[in-house]
Amino acid sequence: MRRYALNTIMVDKITSWKYTEDFTSEPEVIRRARLRADELGIEAITPSVGIQLSILARSLSAKAIVEVGTGAGVSSLWLLSASESSVLASIETESEHQNIAKLAFEQAVIPNSRLRLINGRSVEVLTNLADASYDLVFLDGDKETLLEQVVQSHRLLRTGGVLAIAHALWRDRVPDNQLVDESTEIYRELLETLGTHEGFTTSLLPIGDGLLIASKL
Repeated sequence: MRRYALNTIMVDKITSWKYTEDFTSEPEVIRRARLRADELGIEAITPSVGIQLSILARSLSAKAIVEVGTGAGVSSLWLLSASESSVLASIETESEHQNIAKLAFEQAVIPNSRLRLINGRSVEVLTNLADASYDLVFLDGDKETLLEQVVQSHRLLRTGGVLAIAHALWRDRVPDNQLVDESTEIYRELLETLGTHEGFTTSLLPIGDGLLIASKL
């Protein structure tokens, strides 16, 4: 992988990151969902990641979206915010989380026809979804099976569809090669796999906890 030196004029990346995170103003219904997530200890994507997902969905004119990790519904609302015609299949292992998310969907007046909430393990559910039938896949769930989820996501996406993965920099630990804990290594392997994958064109964004975006060729 080719390396480029950072411009020496750059002063404070942490300040720029915080400025980027504060730049997005969340709709009230998403803000309330985020507060519920915080109260229950459910980690939600940051606003900058949320708006990026919304922009991706809008740019793709995404009609069919898959999400792994419903949580309290924060990312779901962002994904559905781009269009009133998109349909989201959201996978979650925790029934309690889905019940909390349902409140967010009700407050956002999302009709049931646009939602398919599935309780189950990510890979098992993804395996049962149809080939080349989805425009956008967002992964923010079980990291232990992340590489298997990527394989299934490539199968599920239509040509030109996009795979987005949260936490790709994993607590900012991934760039430090001296940190070799299991979770960090999972995301390093993920970046290496997608960075050289012949079926994807891939980009890594430093927003949130790192957002990996890959377009299916």
